Amino acid sequence: MLSRRLAAARPLSSAVRTVAPRTTITQLRFASENNANRENFVGEVAVEDIGMNGGYVNPPAIKRAFRDPHGDWWDKQERRNFGEPVHEDNDTLGLFSTEPYTHFQPGHGALLLGAFVASVFVLMGVVRQYYPDKPAIPRTFPGGLDRELGGPGAVPARTDEEEIL
Repeated sequence: MLSRRLAAARPLSSAVRTVAPRTTITQLRFASENNANRENFVGEVAVEDIGMNGGYVNPPAIKRAFRDPHGDWWDKQERRNFGEPVHEDNDTLGLFSTEPYTHFQPGHGALLLGAFVASVFVLMGVVRQYYPDKPAIPRTFPGGLDRELGGPGAVPARTDEEEIL
């Protein structure tokens, strides 16, 4: 059963009514932006203000894991001194964040991988060269296998070329 709202008769004027264009609402990129602060907008696109941190000095982005572990730090666990400014990305630069892999450079790693693949192919070639294809001495049977295979007077098996009747 149709609801009364759908089945209700409406005047033709409401069905033909033109829809007024709506104004677009832009999403704010930063929490400190609001409609009163319109000087950071160019057109309707927000421009990022570099000094939006209130004059806070942001230190260089260096991971704490790369700092001297034997240095005289005030906070030995995080390798940080008292009063030292904290970077805004401290969660990704801290000592317990994932550390970038710096043991090998990509070229050196590719060289090691190529050497491994080459050594595997060399080993396969050596094994192929010296692996015996057949036993050293052919196997013999006492009296041969003539009797087991049908003997000299046995009827040979039918070949594929012969017609089947």
